[in-house]
Amino acid sequence: MSKEIIKDLPQLVEASIISEDTANKIREFYLEKGGKSQNRLFIVFGILGATLVGLGLILIIAHNWDDLSRPAKTFFAFLPLVLGQLFCGFTILKKADSTAWKESSTAFLFLSVGGCISMISQIYNISDDLSKFILVWMLLCFPLIYVMKSSAASLLYIVGISYYAGEIGYWSYPHSGNYLYWGLLALAIPHYYFLYRNKKESNFTLFHHWFIPLSVIFALGTIPRQHDGFLNIAYMSLFGLFYIMGEMKYFKESKWKSNGYTVCGSLGIISLLLILSYDGIWNRISAHSYYFSDVFSSSEFYAAVFFSVSAFVLLYTKNKKGVLGEVDVMEMIFLLFIIVFITGCWFPVFSTLLINLIVLGLGISAIRRGSKMDHLAVLNYGLLIIMALATCRFFDDHITYFVRGSLFVLAGAGFFITNYRMLKKRKTDES
Repeated sequence: MSKEIIKDLPQLVEASIISEDTANKIREFYLEKGGKSQNRLFIVFGILGATLVGLGLILIIAHNWDDLSRPAKTFFAFLPLVLGQLFCGFTILKKADSTAWKESSTAFLFLSVGGCISMISQIYNISDDLSKFILVWMLLCFPLIYVMKSSAASLLYIVGISYYAGEIGYWSYPHSGNYLYWGLLALAIPHYYFLYRNKKESNFTLFHHWFIPLSVIFALGTIPRQHDGFLNIAYMSLFGLFYIMGEMKYFKESKWKSNGYTVCGSLGIISLLLILSYDGIWNRISAHSYYFSDVFSSSEFYAAVFFSVSAFVLLYTKNKKGVLGEVDVMEMIFLLFIIVFITGCWFPVFSTLLINLIVLGLGISAIRRGSKMDHLAVLNYGLLIIMALATCRFFDDHITYFVRGSLFVLAGAGFFITNYRMLKKRKTDES
């Protein structure tokens, strides 16, 4: 399409439809746009190529592994690592301005370090503790983020420390609390801040907007557990924090695919509320004995306080110049949930009812917001929230089949009526 427009520019100038200066600006715009697109493809293919080459070398070596002597195995274990360092050195000296060279060579070296550690451990029968292996790998590779100024290394590092957190806190037995993840994550934050300030439109920045919140959500559950109930407050406040961040000016002006914070925050809030809409969970929370000495020494309590205070400060900062009635309801849920949780410790039935009413209110609020914005996606999101609540109640043994069926009929009718009215309104406005 752009080539056709550029081709027609001389005819448009000749017909006096546009000036020569305008034609030059249009030509420069499309040439620059095409150049950026080609550069992005080159970066992607460069990273994929480097990754495939590294994996190919490992496979070739692995095929002949048993036939090699120990010195030969050691040589081949270090070969990809040395090649990766040479590529990175060449990039620094000769291709410092090439993003494709920088990212692909760094990705190759990053993977080579892991391969080298793994093979050396196998050759010399060193401890095969997976969590220690990943930790050493990440600590050796995190300097690449800043030496090479590489976003690919940053993303691989975030994935690696997330897996490390899962290995320590979820998949190993016995489970052990994990605090080290948070220090490892802090090492990558300066690079993320650099991207946030200087490369807002970069695809690497977009990926960081998704990888970091997903990583934090995943890792929060790995902290040492003494009072699991407080982890619900910590997660709700974390989701609230992410949602408020996503509604700040920087993110709000971008498309949803660039706004991992709003999506993760909103879906997280709704998902956690739906899980807590069953009375069995609140019965377990109320049956648990909470002693102040134990509570104040539990990591879940401090996580809940930290994320709640952080979310409240950000909420105040965002809305201090606005009108209280204009504040998004979703932004306030974490505060309301703290009250609901405290109530649920003594009156679980009341908290169960409140949670269901909150989910219903959020669905109605999203429907009203979508109708006001004339936005079908937002409107249907509200309807999906109500449908999800109805589905949860369908599997609730305390509700009769008649009530369950009625909920589905009402939800289905709501889908049809609201979409029909909005589409009809659009047609009326267009005519």
